[in-house]
Amino acid sequence: VQLQASGGGLVQAGESLRLSCSFSGSTFRNYRMGWFRQAPGKEREFIAVVWNQQYVSDKLKGRFTISRDNAKNTVNLQMNSLKPEDTAVYFCAAGTGPWSLRTSPSNYNYWGQGTLVTVSS
Repeated sequence: VQLQASGGGLVQAGESLRLSCSFSGSTFRNYRMGWFRQAPGKEREFIAVVWNQQYVSDKLKGRFTISRDNAKNTVNLQMNSLKPEDTAVYFCAAGTGPWSLRTSPSNYNYWGQGTLVTVSS
């Protein structure tokens, strides 16, 4: 499985950004697709996951939404009203296994290379 994240960049606070992740090498619909982020000096943080249902971190719900297109083998993360504290490297990830393990990075088998999002104040 190969994952390629894109769409990061430099934006001002209050603006929006849409990240995309392309999936290849296996059957996309069989995988739980998640987004995580990691800021300098901090642990990797769960953002959102989508499979047959969606789940967004309570902390980010209302600003971030996740979607997938099984025909295009892509998963997207729409980020609105961005804040400087959203600055991080954003990773997409693919995993199998129970939905109950959806928020833990250790339960994802494959990771993209990360895309940097910088939000200026």
